[in-house]
Amino acid sequence: MPELRITRLDDVEWQEVKAQQHGDRRVSVREKYLEWTPELMVLYARYDPGMLTERHGHRSDHIVYVLEGEITVGDERCGPGTNIVLEQGAAFGPIEAGPDGALLLEIMMGDPRSVPADPDGFAALLAERGITPLPNPSIEAPEWFGPRTDSNPGVAPDTSRG
Repeated sequence: MPELRITRLDDVEWQEVKAQQHGDRRVSVREKYLEWTPELMVLYARYDPGMLTERHGHRSDHIVYVLEGEITVGDERCGPGTNIVLEQGAAFGPIEAGPDGALLLEIMMGDPRSVPADPDGFAALLAERGITPLPNPSIEAPEWFGPRTDSNPGVAPDTSRG
């Protein structure tokens, strides 16, 4: 049965979802999940200044609205008031937060998990910039969510053979 749900931003805790070491400074992406069902995710994201995320897509349509600060998506600078629509199967990025960071509202209509589009290119970009990727922080997710599908560049690949 359809229902009304109201979530207040102050009632939701931040979760760190990505982290990097930029010299002596740790930077990250933190998210507050305002709605998280199999059909819909609404989140509030804060990118620290200079945070860089890989080129990727999502397993559902995805809307990003820049509330504060700015991000650069590929070569396109996106400041406050910018709306980005990413259809399922399309990719965008890399995404880099501006000098003051960025505050975003994101909406995904379906499975929100990301699909890396260029892990090797992202590794090269990080190396070129002297950025050390850190392991993906663990997140609190609904039981039905399943494993994360985004890249985890801060963890060495398993080269052991069974």
